[in-house]
Amino acid sequence: MNEKSETEKKIIESFKQDEKMMAHVFAQWCVNHDQDPAEIYASVYGSADNQVLREAIDLTVPKEEAGPIETETLLGVLSLFGNEGLAEEVTKIKYKNQKKDESN
Repeated sequence: MNEKSETEKKIIESFKQDEKMMAHVFAQWCVNHDQDPAEIYASVYGSADNQVLREAIDLTVPKEEAGPIETETLLGVLSLFGNEGLAEEVTKIKYKNQKKDESN
């Protein structure tokens, strides 16, 4: 029984780390695209009251210091965690930005 509980603890911890990574990728992508991650999250989930998201936002750097994050990479990461709502919002922002770039 102890073995199983240790394995379960490791799986849970691994999931939490992966969730933090996903939130950080999302938050940094938002910063890189002049978007507010809390605002986008709240538009999808009704509130930005999420500890993992707040921690991820705290870890972001200015876009001038950040490496690029491809939208497709972010969409893949969001998909792995079942965040279709966020993925849909990111896709809308991507196409909105593309249209804006095309008109300039």
